[in-house]
Amino acid sequence: MTILNKKAAWVLLAGDVAAFILSLWLTLLIRYAVKPEKATFLDHLAPFSVLFLVWLLVFFIFGLYDKQSVVFKSRVPVLLTQAQVANMLIATAFFYFIPWYGISPKTTLFLYLLVSLGLILLWRIYGYFIIVPRSRERAILIGRGREMAELSREIRENRHYNIDIADTIDLERGGLEGFGASAPAASLVVIDLSNDKVRSALPRLYNLLFSRIRFIEMDEMYENVFDRVPLSLVQHHWFLENVSTSPKLVYDTLKRCMDIVISLVLGLLSLVLYPLVYIAIKLDDGGPIFIVQDRVGQNGGLVKIFKFRSMARNETDLSKGLSENYVTRVGRFLRKSRIDELPQLWNVLRGDLSLIGPRPELPSGVRLYEEQIPFYGIRHLIKPGLSGWAQIYHEDHPHHGQAVEETREKLSYDLYYIKNRSFLLDLNIALKTIKELVSRKGR
Repeated sequence: MTILNKKAAWVLLAGDVAAFILSLWLTLLIRYAVKPEKATFLDHLAPFSVLFLVWLLVFFIFGLYDKQSVVFKSRVPVLLTQAQVANMLIATAFFYFIPWYGISPKTTLFLYLLVSLGLILLWRIYGYFIIVPRSRERAILIGRGREMAELSREIRENRHYNIDIADTIDLERGGLEGFGASAPAASLVVIDLSNDKVRSALPRLYNLLFSRIRFIEMDEMYENVFDRVPLSLVQHHWFLENVSTSPKLVYDTLKRCMDIVISLVLGLLSLVLYPLVYIAIKLDDGGPIFIVQDRVGQNGGLVKIFKFRSMARNETDLSKGLSENYVTRVGRFLRKSRIDELPQLWNVLRGDLSLIGPRPELPSGVRLYEEQIPFYGIRHLIKPGLSGWAQIYHEDHPHHGQAVEETREKLSYDLYYIKNRSFLLDLNIALKTIKELVSRKGR
């Protein structure tokens, strides 16, 4: 599918590496006003190569290899500038705390950061689209419901997508009787194949393959555009096709090893904060330092999680509301900094939680959501986690109290993770979580 070329990230990566290397050569040219000799260039390339690897990781954390960096070019300058500020701090620390390379790059480093910022901006905004031109496709959308309208609006309002919507057919208003005549006007048909009206027309749709018309399921297109699963378009067969409970030996082993190593290291390091948190909470309202709550874990079982107390009392029933409860002054800081969740690292080490996975909910919330949100219980097939896909990308995920609609949307992100989970995706979420923590983005 050309709307979101999966090879784009690799092309961007290759271009960034080339820009890093060329920027170093241009920097030495500007710095010494002569063409740099091979020996001089190689002397600088050795230490800078180490930085290149770290800087590429920073680019990844800042989302510069996400598909949005291709689709929405306007986001690139801000993201790239933020990443380069982080890279500047890393490079400064690298050269002045590890001065083993025999070069003193104070002026060179300053020039390099300016040159590389300009060169990568040119590459990202213009060069990529010259090397990888994107031809536009005319498409017809066939489906129904809120998700189809949302998909249609997203593509129509953002010309950065390489799709022009020639027509939309709302199956709630009619069938596909006259579809054959309009189909040749498009090269792509985005269609809800699970709809009964579509199934009855499949023999006629089959014949359109000979007109070089491509078909793609609407839920797949929606997932690629929004990074979440369209709940109204998935039925029981979708879960049978896309959700597996079979053990994945390599993935499960790598995931558990990552959980043990990271939770043990961070858990031990975090112990230095415990006395400070204790003093702060006691000075604030004199209440207990920890709370212990039952949460719904894998396969619907209950697990006890530990947190630093951030509210006036330990609320475990969402149906009671929060009128008599509130976040304390110290609690606001603990939540903003995520310090309140540090004790859960011991839950991860014990195996109750994972570092990455859907967030565990209170039993009262689960009972409510399972009654009002179809397929909500599917999220309990896997182990819950401290951070997850929804926590990174769902901007309006609920925090406390009853929030059915927000939780419904959150479930669409959880389903995306359950369907696509892998060690690389877990690593992606972990790195993006670091950015969230560093930016102290609120929950």
